[in-house]
Amino acid sequence: MVDLLLDAGALLGESPRWHAAEARLYWVDIEGRKIHRTDPVTGADEVMLLGQQVGCIAPRAGGGLVAALEDGCALIDAWGAAPRPFGPAVLADRPEQRFNDGCVDAAGRLWVGSLTNDKANPAATLYRLDPDGSLIEIFGGLTTSNGAAFSPDGRIFYHADTPTHAVRAYDVDPATGTLGEGRIFHQFEYGNGRPDGAAVDAEGCYWSALWDGWRVVRLSPAGEIVHTVDLPVQRPTMIAFGGADMRTAFVTSAGKNLTDDERRAQPHAGGVFRFRVDVPGLTQPDFGF
Repeated sequence: MVDLLLDAGALLGESPRWHAAEARLYWVDIEGRKIHRTDPVTGADEVMLLGQQVGCIAPRAGGGLVAALEDGCALIDAWGAAPRPFGPAVLADRPEQRFNDGCVDAAGRLWVGSLTNDKANPAATLYRLDPDGSLIEIFGGLTTSNGAAFSPDGRIFYHADTPTHAVRAYDVDPATGTLGEGRIFHQFEYGNGRPDGAAVDAEGCYWSALWDGWRVVRLSPAGEIVHTVDLPVQRPTMIAFGGADMRTAFVTSAGKNLTDDERRAQPHAGGVFRFRVDVPGLTQPDFGF
């Protein structure tokens, strides 16, 4: 049973992150330039408005958030505090790009990628932001970096370049953050949804939200679809696990660029949804410090 947690009307809801200490769901509206903090018990929703689009966020080990903005990453020291730049503004001279999806590994490093508006020119890049502020280029040749997640043992990194409809898996050295060669983990058929944001559960299964697919799917560690959850919105964007037992799945969605007919068919597009799962999700690491 899928429930509507919050009828947020987000343009481009993304990056849900469960904050266990606060028992709150953090998430962003990228194009609305907002960070949300939602109480799933009461439905209360706090909003922080930023001066830039915000692609993704993650809690920091010492409190506050790390955020990937349009041109670079930033630290937010407390709720409502102004972001302060952290690391190089690597996209400052690339107005056709902005930061997008990201996740934190067990060593407290943020893996974050960009997207480019020029889909004919694969100039977007996946980076790794280390706690010392260094920003390491991992690989390029992308159009829309998405689907970043790690296996339970931290030795497999999953990633999707959304327009390719493919999720790739990479062996990774957890200590150094070095990737091996990539391989196709799952190739989705064209015309039935594209892989957007993702999360991994305690059994090592990879959950993918399918943009224009009206659903999220659970893939086994072998890359086979083993479960599908249909949603009442066309553009689910990302999934995260939370709640006291980590068995509530939260899904953000997008409400932008819908026709009148499409909007009538999905009046809660841009909302945040939830459903229960049998296998708990993984507790997400915090960024560095």
